[in-house]
Amino acid sequence: MELVRWDPFAEVRDLMERALADEFRPFFLWRSADGGAFVPIDMYQTPDHVVVKATIPGVKPEEVDISITADTLTIKGETKAEEEVKEADYIYRERRYGAFSRTVRLPRDLQVDKAEASFENGVLTVTIPKAEEVKPKQIKIKAKS
Repeated sequence: MELVRWDPFAEVRDLMERALADEFRPFFLWRSADGGAFVPIDMYQTPDHVVVKATIPGVKPEEVDISITADTLTIKGETKAEEEVKEADYIYRERRYGAFSRTVRLPRDLQVDKAEASFENGVLTVTIPKAEEVKPKQIKIKAKS
């Protein structure tokens, strides 16, 4: 017979994992610290650029404000309700309306004055070139005979 150590917090951990499952994720994760809507992002780098992609469905590109100060990128805007429906008539109400914002720290040594932004199918893409001195350099080895 194998002895199993009792973990008094196992049930609590299981309960929390179930509460944060995919079907509940919008209620827990899509709000910012100030109560506004949260903007999910992906940020990655290539040898020449840092790219930030933000999912902002239902917003027109001209309604989004993007600013870069020092090493901080801020994306903000507001979504508006399409039609007026009385609160009592809703069966489900999961779509968010109102202000949203997201601020992230950027890596150093970027050419922020050359940043570009594009918007397609609800995805905002901000591309910021790296400074020449931080781009990887290829060094060739010279073999001696």
